[in-house]
Parts: sequence; C-alpha cells; structure tokens
Amino acid sequence: MTTEAERLPFFVYGTLRPGEANYGRTLRGRTAAEEPARITGALLYEGPGYPYATAGPADAVVHGTLIHPRPADYEAVRSALDLLEGYTPGTPVGAGNLYERVATEAVRPDGRTARAWVYLAGEPLATRLRTTGTPLADGRWTGRTAPQTPG
Repeated sequence: MTTEAERLPFFVYGTLRPGEANYGRTLRGRTAAEEPARITGALLYEGPGYPYATAGPADAVVHGTLIHPRPADYEAVRSALDLLEGYTPGTPVGAGNLYERVATEAVRPDGRTARAWVYLAGEPLATRLRTTGTPLADGRWTGRTAPQTPG
C-alpha cells in the first residue's frame, strides 16, 4: 500500500506536461528527469480548459509524462501540485477534492514500469464526466494553453 509520504514520481497528462503553462509555473527547474509514459485503467476527458482523467476500463490508456522532482524540491513540488489540483492530503475520497492523488503504475516506452502519483478527477466530478463528458479516444491531450512567456 502506498502512503501519503512516499516520494513517488508524478504522472502528468495535461497542463503540467513540459511546454504547457502549469509546467512552467510549478515544475520548471525543479525536475531531475522527465520521460514519456502511459497508464492503463484510466480514461481521459476533455476539459473545459484542461483535461481530467478518471478510473476506467482495464484496456483504457492515458498518455503523458513521468516527472521526477529533484530530491531537494520534492516536498515543495508535491505541495504545489496538490494546491493546483485542488487536493487536500488526508481528506476522505469524495470529500470535495477537485482531484484525488492516487498511486498507479506508469509504463515507460521500453515497457519498464514505475509506481507514480497521478491526479484523477474526484467525486462527484468523475461521475459527471463518465455520464456526460467527452472522452479523448486516443488518451492524449494535445495541449490548448497559451504560448509560454520567457521567465
């Protein structure tokens, strides 16, 4: 069982991916490594503004990036991501978090796996997405944010 305190990498699939706006605000200069990855058993839905992933069928795939924060920055990165994603550690599932941070297995292009944190839509949003949302069939969010500014 994964505990809240474990220092796992983060699997990101939307505005936190390299080149996207929230990457620049929260992760730039704080990562030790970044690599393409995917997770299974999750569905990706179109936003508005940004995507949401939910638990899904075993054969569903979400493509993204595995982010390894620098050890000295890990706690600050986790806190910044929790705040950005509307997640309060220690709250019960369904207690009003926009996203829930859960442990998952991320698969690298060479087939190796890594245990990682991922933010999945919290309830009741996840239920609404499953009933009325627009899933992205290929599990890829193409990025729809404004161009990055220097800094």
